[in-house]
Amino acid sequence: MTYVEMKQRLTPLYGEREAQAILRMVLEVRFGMSHADILCGKVTQLSADDTEELEKIIARLEKNEPVQYILGQADFYGRQFHVTPAVLIPRPETEELCTWIKETAGQSSPKRAILDIGTGSGCIAVTLALELPGSLVEAWDISRDALLVAQQNAERLGATVKFVENDVQKVADSSMKWDIIVSNPPYITLQEKAEMETNVLAYEPHLALFAPNNDAMHFYRLISHYAARNLNDGGMVFFEINPLFSDGIKETLLSHGFTDIVVKSDTFGKQRFVRGTYTKDYLEGQKTADV
Repeated sequence: MTYVEMKQRLTPLYGEREAQAILRMVLEVRFGMSHADILCGKVTQLSADDTEELEKIIARLEKNEPVQYILGQADFYGRQFHVTPAVLIPRPETEELCTWIKETAGQSSPKRAILDIGTGSGCIAVTLALELPGSLVEAWDISRDALLVAQQNAERLGATVKFVENDVQKVADSSMKWDIIVSNPPYITLQEKAEMETNVLAYEPHLALFAPNNDAMHFYRLISHYAARNLNDGGMVFFEINPLFSDGIKETLLSHGFTDIVVKSDTFGKQRFVRGTYTKDYLEGQKTADV
């Protein structure tokens, strides 16, 4: 089986450019081939066992299985993260969220307490722990399998993160105070399901994709409520969002005493992130005014 033959098999599903990128990733990661090796036709020189393994991989790709799950890794923020079907595959947009947090937090004290709610692979928590040294980083998830993956990533990449099995739908207010709370929660509605790619819908965990009870605002309300009671004065909450509900998320933050609310677009021009600052004096002033 030649490189050209493999590309011909995958192009109808992925398009030529993506098929090429996927094949190069497979051949480099699993079989140690450089781009020059591919051009020189070394694919045809694989051993019988390697050729059989490669055929199995191509067959899985033909079923729309994400290459990241097949290889067990995904690139994020210049690092390789282990991934399994227990966690979402890290997205480039979420890298932009980490950069925004890094740029914002870089203006404050290096000793920050950061909470990542719904950590999945741990890509946000691990990245922030490494990019903002000196920070105390904690990460929650409802899934034990996801937490195992996240813990492996932290250990392998040398990040100090405390992982906790926790459900923000049930958690009570705590004595712990945070400077930053970040979340990329499930926010996809059933109406959007028909527009989703097969490789996402068939393979990625629905628990991490779809909003409970078809309510895209569900976790934003819960996390805003928790954040308003557990952020330090001047602390910030960062969300990755469903662009369809940016106005509702802004209103939710406002109703919980957040100010300086900023909606930020991703590189594709979609409203993808929201930041709000919790100001205790502002909320107390509002309560006084109401009286």
